[in-house]
Amino acid sequence: MSLQKASFAGRTVLVTGAAGGIGEATARMFASRGAWVLIGDVNPAAEAVAADITKNGGRALSVRCDVTNGESMAGFIRQAVDFAGAVDVLVANAGIAEHKGPIHEMDMDHWQQVVDINLTGVALSMKYGLKQMVDQGHGCVVALGSILGLVGQAQSAAYSASKAGVTNLVRSAGLTYARQGIRINAVAPGYVQTPLTDGLDDSVRAQMLARQPMGRLGHPEEIAEVICFLASDAASFITGTTVSADGGYTAQ
Repeated sequence: MSLQKASFAGRTVLVTGAAGGIGEATARMFASRGAWVLIGDVNPAAEAVAADITKNGGRALSVRCDVTNGESMAGFIRQAVDFAGAVDVLVANAGIAEHKGPIHEMDMDHWQQVVDINLTGVALSMKYGLKQMVDQGHGCVVALGSILGLVGQAQSAAYSASKAGVTNLVRSAGLTYARQGIRINAVAPGYVQTPLTDGLDDSVRAQMLARQPMGRLGHPEEIAEVICFLASDAASFITGTTVSADGGYTAQ
């Protein structure tokens, strides 16, 4: 069975943290469906992603953007408006993993770094992106949560707390802007084959697979599909919610 893919022709899509993994797959997918894509990242590798999208007939631009810095995020939004006239979709994807361990041994500087990027970065992305969306009278935000924002896991304090924050931030923001033509949702990926998981020890990967009802890791493109759906007109009655894309993990 073939599914008709939503077209984003004429729409401007901003994706933070798209130098690799889910963010890169998302940027490429939006571009392949006609969107003008702006990639905001501190990683210089984002420039190669944008260049490759352009080389293959898409429209993309890489902008250095630090999601933990309000001025940097505001500048990213301004540049998008200058180039394309609007911010139709904002994908707040930028995030980092944590050093796992018991809370009583936690490095508070690392805690702060994880929360600053994973949660405050989403909040700042929303702050400046939503201001533009209110002014233009429409828009859509998709944030990246995690299964660890929905269920507990031992040895995970900073990451789980930051992603749980994203889940409730999306609920609040979705309700706040529901009558203004702006939808706000999140995707909660399960374990996905990304550069973060590529470097894991074989025993750790085996444990991850053992927990997966489908017996495999997800692919970045599978998460990107859910993001594109939530950003499309097909999801016009969905806001303030987090959609799990986890191979059944949270159903256990």
